[in-house]
Amino acid sequence: MTAVTVERDLVYATVGGADLALDLYRAPQQDAPLVVYAHGGGWRHGDKADGGAERLAPLAAYGVTVASVNYRLAPGAVFPDPLHDLKGAVRWLRAHGARLGLATERIGVWGASAGAYLGSLLALTPGDAELEGDVGGNVGLSSAVQAAVHWFGQSDLVVSASRSALEARLLPFAFEADLLGVAGPAGVAGAAGGLSLLSRVAPQAPPFLIAHGDRDRVIPPSEGEALHHALSRAGVSSRFELLGGAGHEGAEFDRPDSLATTAAWLRAVLG
Repeated sequence: MTAVTVERDLVYATVGGADLALDLYRAPQQDAPLVVYAHGGGWRHGDKADGGAERLAPLAAYGVTVASVNYRLAPGAVFPDPLHDLKGAVRWLRAHGARLGLATERIGVWGASAGAYLGSLLALTPGDAELEGDVGGNVGLSSAVQAAVHWFGQSDLVVSASRSALEARLLPFAFEADLLGVAGPAGVAGAAGGLSLLSRVAPQAPPFLIAHGDRDRVIPPSEGEALHHALSRAGVSSRFELLGGAGHEGAEFDRPDSLATTAAWLRAVLG
């Protein structure tokens, strides 16, 4: 693959005295499209450097510049803080695109797991005053994106939070409750009104590429499939890929064929 250059720790906002930063994985082509990447980690863990060598740099080598973003995590931050951060990062990239030599008229968003939910919600809520926030300023610029890649993420927080007693023992992490700052599935049901991706789908939504593993035991593939069907019913361009043998965050997603397909889709949609 052609060499990729990386610029780390570009501060896009300061919130509560703490810097929020992103890393740029520059594609070799000067006119490469740009995608914002949101890492996974159940909204409690994770970092913009996660997957740098095996996921982000290889995708950039296929001709898409990646801006991997740090966003605030629970329990110190709860929704909509992380969404405000991602929207602020998109606006910051547009504000500084010319200086950085980036193509920012059309931007994509790409998320994995918890990041897929946040990125997809960003894509489905352009101009929503309640969810926009003012992180990083640049409020006169748009946070809208023109393509969304959703890898093995939730589409409905109430559905994904509903686990049997056995499932709860095997997976003792209240991801959705942590994001919303509530206790348990009952709290999620009370706080997640209007936050289902399915309820946010509209005909003007950008194209989506959705990928899920058929052996995912953390977030079932039915979550990605439900989002795909909702988009299709609304007349939105959506592609759903089910990776055989892949579990949650499976290595299959980072294979060269998977990353090449993802990059080709982004180049076609954003080009």
